Amino acid sequence: MMSQYIVIVLYFLGLGLLGYLASKRLHGLDDFFTGGKRLGCWVTALSTQATGESAWLLLGLTGLGALVGVSAFWVVLGELAGVGTAWFLMASPFHKATERCQALTTTDYLLHRFSKFTDIIRCVSVTALVVFCTIYAAAEIDATGAVLEHALGWNYYAGVLTGFLIVTLYCAFGGFLAVAWTDSVQGVMMMLALLLLPLAAWWSMNLPEGLWVAVESIDPALLTALGPGDPVIKGLEVIGMIAIGLGFIGTPHIFTRFLAVKSHKDIRHGRWVAILYTLLADSAAVLAGLLGRVLYTSAEQNPQQVLGNGGQNVLPMMTESFFPMFIVGFYIAAILAAIMSTFSSLLLQATSSVTCDWLYFHQRHQLSGTEAKQHSRNITWALALVALLLAVTVTRFLPEHTIFWFAVFGMSGITATFSPMMLLALFWRGFSSAGALAAMVSGALMILVGKLWLQQLNEVGIYFQALETLPLAFVVSLFSGWAASLIWPDESPVMVSG
Repeated sequence: MMSQYIVIVLYFLGLGLLGYLASKRLHGLDDFFTGGKRLGCWVTALSTQATGESAWLLLGLTGLGALVGVSAFWVVLGELAGVGTAWFLMASPFHKATERCQALTTTDYLLHRFSKFTDIIRCVSVTALVVFCTIYAAAEIDATGAVLEHALGWNYYAGVLTGFLIVTLYCAFGGFLAVAWTDSVQGVMMMLALLLLPLAAWWSMNLPEGLWVAVESIDPALLTALGPGDPVIKGLEVIGMIAIGLGFIGTPHIFTRFLAVKSHKDIRHGRWVAILYTLLADSAAVLAGLLGRVLYTSAEQNPQQVLGNGGQNVLPMMTESFFPMFIVGFYIAAILAAIMSTFSSLLLQATSSVTCDWLYFHQRHQLSGTEAKQHSRNITWALALVALLLAVTVTRFLPEHTIFWFAVFGMSGITATFSPMMLLALFWRGFSSAGALAAMVSGALMILVGKLWLQQLNEVGIYFQALETLPLAFVVSLFSGWAASLIWPDESPVMVSG
């Protein structure tokens, strides 16, 4: 246990050091929220992937691979499509457009892109980001407490408070640069952890007939495209798995990296780093889950009784089986890294939305550097406290709603509000201000309708649960933006991209 503590303490100290070094480079809002727009290709790519993947990659995708088998590779396909669309099609046009208007945030870009309803668009954007980012951040805070409780035997609330303090400190004092630097380190840790685990498991396990024969002996459906279960339900689940990749397309906490990148050359180089990272890390996670299914279960057993809800315990179980304690400490730190990278990015995104897009929309250039930094830090602490209170409240008073439910809810809300609108804004000159407003509002509302009503309906609710809310909300948002733009076009379309 002591060796695990040493690894984790060193990890926390490293985060603190990066936050301190980043704080020395802060002089104003530009530095606090975009790092002075000087990110290189490696930091941009690694921080983007760490933020987008979250702890779901290490715990959720490994568990999914254990439960459904090779059909979990649909997630890999979906994420490759999402990452590829973001980096190859959208990153450069978005970077060029934000350079022209000197935007500090995605909302900044939108207010230059559209000629009407700018105050309403700004209000909807800020509200959606604060609400959904805070909900998502609360889920990550809760996950920190759960990991430290189960891995090290900590009190849950002590774990929650530790994660909250560490992330908020380096966000508040180091700003965007601290988040980008720490996310890059955390992304490397996640990658190493996922690549090492299936290699160690394969080396240690005795599988004379090969992995696929061993998996087939447990359940042949694990080797099918849909996986075990009702074909209709599984087909809808496959659509939902592919749709996970939509979270990379146009979401502000991801696209802030493209806004802050140093040059178009860094985007061209970074896209290959991002694609390779996604392919290797996601594939390794699924393979680790398959190996864990073979190692710990038999044909007669319910895998969730052995591997936990959603199979989320398969990675911790495998690390304890194959590695010495100090390496287990590294895996605990990697899981915390996945959680904290997303928490920090969401927290800074909500802070930038309140600070730049709301409080100082008209006067931010009149603020001194010291004033801007202090106001931003105060808002960071305030929003982090709200997320902390939400996490503790959910755990205490709403135990029937798992924190994973809130994480999916927050991620889906951000994606449905911004991704369809950003696609249309960058590539369709006829996309109007009314269309942007319609796309944002309809996407956010469909997430609420889907989660709180459609999934609860008798008889058909199970199908909406299998599909998840994001695919339907994404389509509704796209259609609403297209239809509203045709009905209420702008008289003089403004900047698109390129």
